Amino acid sequence: MSQGNTGVTPQVVHAEGCPVREVLDRVAGKWSVMIIVAAAHGPIRFTELERSIEGISRRMLTLTLRNLERDGLLTRTVHPTVPPKVEYELTPVARELHTTLLGLTDWAERHRVTIAESRAAYDAKHRPELLDA
Repeated sequence: MSQGNTGVTPQVVHAEGCPVREVLDRVAGKWSVMIIVAAAHGPIRFTELERSIEGISRRMLTLTLRNLERDGLLTRTVHPTVPPKVEYELTPVARELHTTLLGLTDWAERHRVTIAESRAAYDAKHRPELLDA
């Protein structure tokens, strides 16, 4: 069936998908997901996040925290102490997202073996050169 028959044009896909894609790109990013999971149990300090998220640089952590705060997924609280104590906490919207992430994680765990088997069967049929490696 051609595009003309379905009513699906690049303009329609862009108009409908662009706002959703922008949000999904932000919240589904590797570091965003890890920060949301790490902050799910209550307020957490920058250094605690840095220690708990393997492989993240200070700069990437800072940028991701700012973006999550800008998007309304984290609140940043600066306590007037010396040195200043800064904590990050999930907003209600991010708590809902965390619940969704737990569902996705559960689904992935339940189906990972099936997916691995499907990949192996596909590769054996369509990409036999991978089996020799």
